[in-house]
Amino acid sequence: MKARRIQPARYGLFLFAAFWVLVILPLSAMAAPYAAYVIDARTGKEIHAENADTRLHPASLTKMMTLYIAFQAVERGELSLDTQVTISQNAASEPPSKLGMRPGQKIALRYLIRAAAVKSANDAATAIGEAIEGSEAAFARRMNRTAKQLGMTRTTFKNMHGLTENGHLSTARDMTAMGRHLLYDYPQYYNLFSRITADAGVRKVSHTNRRFLGSYKGADGIKTGYTRAAGFNLTASAERGNERIIVTVFGGNSTASRNAKVAELMDLGFRRAPSSAPLSKPVPPVYADVEDAPAAPGAAGKTIRLVGAVNTSKRPQLRPRSDVVVVATATAPEATSVVSSSDITAALREAVQTAPPPAAPAAAPQSKDAETVIASAQASARPEPRPKDVTLAVQQAVEQEIVTRVSTSGSRHWGVNVGRFPSRYAAEKVLLKTALAEMSTLDGTLRKVVQRPQGYDANFLGMSRESADLACRRLAARNVSCFMIGPSEG
Repeated sequence: MKARRIQPARYGLFLFAAFWVLVILPLSAMAAPYAAYVIDARTGKEIHAENADTRLHPASLTKMMTLYIAFQAVERGELSLDTQVTISQNAASEPPSKLGMRPGQKIALRYLIRAAAVKSANDAATAIGEAIEGSEAAFARRMNRTAKQLGMTRTTFKNMHGLTENGHLSTARDMTAMGRHLLYDYPQYYNLFSRITADAGVRKVSHTNRRFLGSYKGADGIKTGYTRAAGFNLTASAERGNERIIVTVFGGNSTASRNAKVAELMDLGFRRAPSSAPLSKPVPPVYADVEDAPAAPGAAGKTIRLVGAVNTSKRPQLRPRSDVVVVATATAPEATSVVSSSDITAALREAVQTAPPPAAPAAAPQSKDAETVIASAQASARPEPRPKDVTLAVQQAVEQEIVTRVSTSGSRHWGVNVGRFPSRYAAEKVLLKTALAEMSTLDGTLRKVVQRPQGYDANFLGMSRESADLACRRLAARNVSCFMIGPSEG
């Protein structure tokens, strides 16, 4: 009797085991759809493509867009790196990977950015989106508007972290374009993506891409991603000499196999890319948000909302010497009008003809006709050059000091770092811009660019510990990334 009862149980167990081995395991081991795209970052030209336009789950590659908008918001003055962000219940409840913050906790935006870029923290990404746009839905709309402006035509975002959601899709081509925009549109922040570790305020975090960064020569970013639906994704960038390659891979079977595939495609890119090529940076998006809104009867279907002012402008053109004069009005100092020489001539004629006779001087010269006055006015419009023997008082009082060498005696062994950049030119440009903006604390320091495997560090050296600390605090107030470097780090 017992044997008869046991036999069906054993038979059922056997069937379950067979079903698991033959059906469940193969399905679970099935790889996510594969796609790859390789470009020359300098020109944006395609080198290799495989399923590059297939819409797939991007996973945490999504955070590249989240971070891009965060950098944009800081640059436009919507908030600053030191803005204290209150963590919502929604953000705190995001599944791992996460920083592990509590609802109601306050944390500076700069730490959320580091956590999202380095650790790929989902709670940090959600907090960033809510801080900028107020809600996940509003931020997703901004992500999609920005994606269209960047030319990401086959991308739809539903959230700011990349967890699997119906309709949240992108392509290898679009994510490669996203990485390229991060590199060239915000080079001052790009060094985040090469940091092996970072201080995220709550705790120190490690980079999810540290294995590839440590194993592939010249690698300096950018972002990993993984979900069961997406597989193992990676958008990576590497620079060797004058060449830079960006690779995106979707659907890797594991971290190791994905990294190996990316390395293979990187090698392919460096082999095929020309040793020299003209740099053609991508065009950044416009600075006005265009937000879809229900159209009123007879009205347009879009509402334009300005969220910040443009903080940079084009270099002014030189004024022509002959035919154009710029006149500033008294009532509107910032406005200028362009007046032609013919208009000036007519105005002078009218003034000469209608002006009342002046009071007779002691020795009145002979009156001149209108044509003579006009000619005289035009001839005297250009100021006479100052004699060479005349020196301005300001120049006599203040003599410019030229620093040829910075002393490192005493306690002047400290310095500050203001970022890591993809090229020496970019680092030198930022150094000069920063020095001009903060002359009071950086005067007399040595500007030095240090080449690292991950990029070019922009450093100011020859400072005391106190002056370095003061410089970093003042630069942080200007939303400039800065950290102190000790005597052995310069």
